[in-house]
Amino acid sequence: MAQTTVKGLVTDGDSGDPLPFVEIYDKTQGLLTTTDAEGRYVFTTRKENLTLVFFSYDHTLKEVVWRSGSDKNVLDVRLEGLSVKLSAVEVTARRKQVFELSRLRDVEGTAIYAGKKTEVVLVDQSMANLATNNARQIYSKVAGLNIYQNDDAGLQLNIGGRGLDPNRTSNFNTRQNGYDISADVLGYPESYYSPASEGLREIQVIRGAASLQYGTQFGGLVNFRMKEPVENKPIEVLTRNTTGSFGLYTNFTSLSGTVGNLSYYTFFNYKRGDGFRPNSQFDSKNTYTFLGYKIGERTNISAELTWLSYLAKQGGGLTDRMFEEDPFQSNRSRNWFQVDWLLYNLKVEHAFSDRTNFTANLFGLNASRYALGFRTNRVDQPDPGGERDLITGDFKNYGLEARLLHRYTILNRKATFLTGIKYYDANNYQRQGPGSDGTDANFKFFESDFPAYPQQSEFDLPNLNFAWFGEQIFYLSDRFSVTPGFRLEYIRTQSDGFYKRINTDAAGNVILEEIVEEERDFERDFLLLGVGLSYKPNSHLEAYGNISQNYRSVTFSDININNPAFAVSPDITDESGYTIDLGARGDLKEFLSYDVGGFAMFYNDRIGFVQKALADGRVVSERGNVGDALMFGLEAVLETNLAKLTQMSNDFSWNHFVNLALINSEYTRSDQPGIEGNQVEFVPDVNLKTGMQFGYRNIAANVQYTYLSRQFTDATNSVASNISGVIGQIPAYDILDLSLSYTLGVLRFEGGVNNLLDNTYFTRRATGYPGPGIIPSAPRNWYLTLQVKL
Repeated sequence: MAQTTVKGLVTDGDSGDPLPFVEIYDKTQGLLTTTDAEGRYVFTTRKENLTLVFFSYDHTLKEVVWRSGSDKNVLDVRLEGLSVKLSAVEVTARRKQVFELSRLRDVEGTAIYAGKKTEVVLVDQSMANLATNNARQIYSKVAGLNIYQNDDAGLQLNIGGRGLDPNRTSNFNTRQNGYDISADVLGYPESYYSPASEGLREIQVIRGAASLQYGTQFGGLVNFRMKEPVENKPIEVLTRNTTGSFGLYTNFTSLSGTVGNLSYYTFFNYKRGDGFRPNSQFDSKNTYTFLGYKIGERTNISAELTWLSYLAKQGGGLTDRMFEEDPFQSNRSRNWFQVDWLLYNLKVEHAFSDRTNFTANLFGLNASRYALGFRTNRVDQPDPGGERDLITGDFKNYGLEARLLHRYTILNRKATFLTGIKYYDANNYQRQGPGSDGTDANFKFFESDFPAYPQQSEFDLPNLNFAWFGEQIFYLSDRFSVTPGFRLEYIRTQSDGFYKRINTDAAGNVILEEIVEEERDFERDFLLLGVGLSYKPNSHLEAYGNISQNYRSVTFSDININNPAFAVSPDITDESGYTIDLGARGDLKEFLSYDVGGFAMFYNDRIGFVQKALADGRVVSERGNVGDALMFGLEAVLETNLAKLTQMSNDFSWNHFVNLALINSEYTRSDQPGIEGNQVEFVPDVNLKTGMQFGYRNIAANVQYTYLSRQFTDATNSVASNISGVIGQIPAYDILDLSLSYTLGVLRFEGGVNNLLDNTYFTRRATGYPGPGIIPSAPRNWYLTLQVKL
């Protein structure tokens, strides 16, 4: 089909004046465009017919059916004014009634999402505790996520799912506005930086075959979309101040505007708190700046700069016995953690024609993380003083990702082609050795003072990656599309350094000291394939499916750090496998939004922990390739508009949602004894989140219940803990959260109580910092937020 341009003018039904900033939606796929300052709009489509929805805050919704080939390619629309002014809650409710469960369109910018499982968190519509990045609430409608809940104001994001370790979201490709933000995508894919939720517009989560466009990870993609500059005024000021339990205080202040062809958005976010345990205070500063400039009608350039710096004291981990005695105790008073994160990005967007778009991101990271403290595999041992263990990491990387998307026709059917390349160069440095014997956050090494300290190492860890990827949408009919894709990867991972091996006798005297030089150069290339299918019999239903290969490389940074809580197998190697998704999504007469599907993940050479007996009778935790695993299950997200179902007036909004994941898992092969047939780690059989939101005029309330059944943390399915607290079962837990909001003109009041029932639970057994051992989650806590928007 040929591409058709639709344009027109939107005016006020009473005065006839043009209406700027009216949002125009394709009812089945989301926002198409917005009218300009003169009330005009234009968009292109290959569809034969569309149901267009025209949305303005001060006017009635209007639906218009447009058909290709008619005389309506110039479509002028008049919107009738409302007899009463809507509240903020009513505006949100009106938009939700039409677009309740947000998903990505087949094509967005220079990315293809046809046939993929996509979920979009609309952060500005969330009633979560945004000041503390409460992931349990923010991601409540993303299917099957498993979340570590440290509750340190959300300084780090820890999400997994489908049996993937949630630790620092390392099994997802994490991006901000489309570019990488983790320490090292290949060698150290952990995210010490998590964007401030108050500055986010939406969070995109894409599973399965999305890995072909964004990387090789089993988890897929998490992409944080920051708020964009306001278009209708030169400056807009928003400030939010939050106070809460345990000395919590946060401030978020942003400036935004557009002047001519220049647009900007910037914010500063400050957080501090004492934490809910002793020795758990934190202080964080985060700033973000976006500058955009429009060069003509077809070219835009933009620059972004993000800086984060935080210092946190860490109370250490607990054994099971300690947790039962007092879950909020701490016997570590000298442990500290510091992060400095600097991200930059330069983006060019150019439309060669109405059919061909090009984008390029030149991005980079200059960051460091420092961990200092007393660590031992006996978590219950009091800190005796003396030198502390210091681990430093410096991350310097840069990359270029360029994408070209072209729409065309083949055999009188529309088609879309995407191709791109990514170059990524990382130079990382890690060092471990003795720190000071003081109590402060002194991140300097003291080798000369403590030459016999056994845990010393120093490594340069360069990584080089080049990838070529492509996807193609073939529309075999107006309703059915097939999207094959590929990713060709070249990876070179190097390690150059040494570690010191020191043995002492019972009195602490050195009986063996040697320096072991180590140099590794691991080079590989491989091809990943995938395909997605989509069938849309009508505008309210889509059946989708995809299959994609996955790959995860071993990180040398994990291997080269000496950890007293576990050992690393010398034969550890890369992981591989593939993921299958099959499901249906859509809506039922605007009463019900749904996404229901099944998945299967085939995971080869999965890395995990097993318990090994040594010749001297000791039992240690060893990290290595445990075996092949299978995870499969059902994921369903359902949301009901009860206000519309019960025909309530526009003064009310009332929604209910259920997010349920039922997952089975098993090790299907293992060379380790006693593993085959066991359950896979980090897989709760039942993962339930459900809630209800009710609003009346400017008041809204939200209640959410979360339940996860028990899960294991090692492949041997240990129930009891060892002396380090690293392995063992995570018991089932449930949490109830309540939040409220009230809007009065330029003011907005928010508040809530998290863990309303004051349950005692934990979600994590840390293998290193902030442990090792059990990391308890927060008891009942409250927060209050005042927002002013001018």
